[in-house]
Amino acid sequence: MTIPTAPAALAEAMAFLLQFARTARTTGSLVPSGAALSRALTRHIRPGSAHRPRAVLEVGPGTGAVTRHLAQRLGPYDTLELVEANGPFVDHLASALRHDTRLAAIAHRTRLHHGFVQDQRLGDYDNIVCGLPFANLPPAQVKAIVGQLLSSLRPGGRLSFFSYVGGRAGQLLDPGQARSRHVLREAIAPHVVGSEIVLSNLPPAYVHHLLVPARADCDCGATAPSSRTPASPA
Repeated sequence: MTIPTAPAALAEAMAFLLQFARTARTTGSLVPSGAALSRALTRHIRPGSAHRPRAVLEVGPGTGAVTRHLAQRLGPYDTLELVEANGPFVDHLASALRHDTRLAAIAHRTRLHHGFVQDQRLGDYDNIVCGLPFANLPPAQVKAIVGQLLSSLRPGGRLSFFSYVGGRAGQLLDPGQARSRHVLREAIAPHVVGSEIVLSNLPPAYVHHLLVPARADCDCGATAPSSRTPASPA
């Protein structure tokens, strides 16, 4: 496995910073997700088999920081879909799928979609990793997207997403964030099985894991619910 060179990492960080300056509300962060956050978001992804391949969806992959960690967790028969609304990020990902050895290895079973997730016809997935900045989205859109993602999970499937620490302070500056976070908490409450805090990320973040229960007769291969204590997404 190759490690990104300093120039490549710097170029990726600069690309992210530029898009944040242009589209702050939908980009959500000044920098890509760090390694610790990427590991936390992908920790529940398990490789499938020839008998039962797994399907994984990443929403809002940005420049692919989490995608590279996710790729290491896929089995040889598993598939990946990426949905990204930012055009320059889509171009960056398309290039990475050709030239980054970590992503090129799974390019033949990866589909990259350019557009908003709410405009996509999604399939059925075993795992969904979401990098959307829910606090920056209108409440109705938050509720619709969370519902869309949960309904796209197979029984026993998991949805993992993150929110930044310090969100309550942001609500004082932007009351709209308070409404969006309230809607988010209500939408995920029945499904949260664990949350964790990643202090080493810049900025620090909470990671939340949601589970769609498996049927009693379903051999879904789901892992047991996490015993971590849920934390508030706000």
